[in-house]
Amino acid sequence: MAKAATAGRMTKSQIATYLAEKVGASKKQAAQFLDELVQLIYKQAKNGFVLPGLGKIVLSERPARKMVMRFGPKAGQEITIPKKKVLKFRFLKAAKDAILGTAKK
Repeated sequence: MAKAATAGRMTKSQIATYLAEKVGASKKQAAQFLDELVQLIYKQAKNGFVLPGLGKIVLSERPARKMVMRFGPKAGQEITIPKKKVLKFRFLKAAKDAILGTAKK
């Protein structure tokens, strides 16, 4: 299993197998845990959701803005882009340091 963890992006099945081996559960239980975690994140994202040790999901609102069209039949016209809600994921500093390495040299 160590080969799959280092060779590119892991699939859901590989993640479930890895977690099952690490915590001593069945692969089915690990996959069910992942599914429930995702459903919980979907339900709680509008309130903000923190994944301890990794980061947080934040719902923010982009304000309305004006933009000048550069291409196409409306080139040169100014249009208004309406405000909208967007999801953002913010990594914790500890996670950034662990993944990218410390920037202090």
